[in-house]
Amino acid sequence: MKIEEIETFLVHQWLLVRIQTDKGISGIGEATFFPHPEAVIGVLNTFRDYLRGQDPLRIDHHWQFLYRFTSFRGAAIMAALSAIDIALWDIAGKFYRAPVCNLLGGRCRDKIRMCALVLTDEIDALVAGVKQAVAEGHTAVKIDPVARGFPRMANDRLVKEIVSRVSAVREAVGPDVDVCVEVHRKLAPSEAVIVEQALRPFNLLFIEDPIQPDSVQSMAQVVSKMATPVATGERLHTIYEFRELLEAGGAQHIKPDIGLAGGITHCKKIAALAEAYHGSVAPHNFLTPVCTAAHVHLCAAIPNFLVLEYLPEDRPPRSDVVKRHLPVEQGYIKVPDTPGLGVEFDESAPSKHPLKRFVPATALKEDGSVAYR
Repeated sequence: MKIEEIETFLVHQWLLVRIQTDKGISGIGEATFFPHPEAVIGVLNTFRDYLRGQDPLRIDHHWQFLYRFTSFRGAAIMAALSAIDIALWDIAGKFYRAPVCNLLGGRCRDKIRMCALVLTDEIDALVAGVKQAVAEGHTAVKIDPVARGFPRMANDRLVKEIVSRVSAVREAVGPDVDVCVEVHRKLAPSEAVIVEQALRPFNLLFIEDPIQPDSVQSMAQVVSKMATPVATGERLHTIYEFRELLEAGGAQHIKPDIGLAGGITHCKKIAALAEAYHGSVAPHNFLTPVCTAAHVHLCAAIPNFLVLEYLPEDRPPRSDVVKRHLPVEQGYIKVPDTPGLGVEFDESAPSKHPLKRFVPATALKEDGSVAYR
């Protein structure tokens, strides 16, 4: 079996990659560099020249070749490599007539605990959203309680606004639901420490990305002052970056994104690194059902999985990317038994949802300077 072609599809803000073989077996993958999909396509155009004619089952070999044939690194390269890797695993599963997780060592679990993302900062809507998630069977929710306009708030106001939202959510869901707080990198180290101290009474599952991920040392210094577990890593790319993060004590839970951190091949290695530090894996999962399916197989095959976040996939445009998504039932996705990833790309999606380009915008402080984001 040989690779014949690598196709790219832009849908809404997402880049899907399909690999075709001469045996009629195809695989689908996804890249998580959504602000700059054209940059990823540029990388894929270079990778295409190497991949045509290759055996699609030599997955790790192709990973190493494409990662190391130049000395350049970065998000566009890793996103392209991730999408190819996911698609190759999809092909391998179909070739061997087995779910991808069976090829990764088999299942550690039969279903994947999902964490519902409720991303609004309006308190009434936030409470309504988490209540709905719990009513649907979820035992974990994730919120971003940092209100819009945060860069212009005095410190006392900032802390009180965050606490008011987390308090309302905890009261709404009770003690039997895990609450995760996403800070989205908005705080300076001094602010993050004060906010975490104020949130300790709510017994969070974790606080995510309390500061910018620019420095492993800075993250580790902040984590050392916190009692609440910290999750981070969605903007990291390689086992080398995650090793340094874990060695420095910069997280208890790591959040690799399968569409950015090297696909299934590399994220399995990242998970093993975390296991050596007794760390858990809670992948970043924000895009389409293709990434969700890939994450489901990864999470099924590792012993140290925690939760998998997601946005509802049963409504457009996400629902149109695949012919059938993996359903969430009572807060879990059942690990599929079908060969490959268990989802198939819907070719009508690009025409239904053309590319929606990102417009550069960010939060500004009162004096006009750029705030963290």
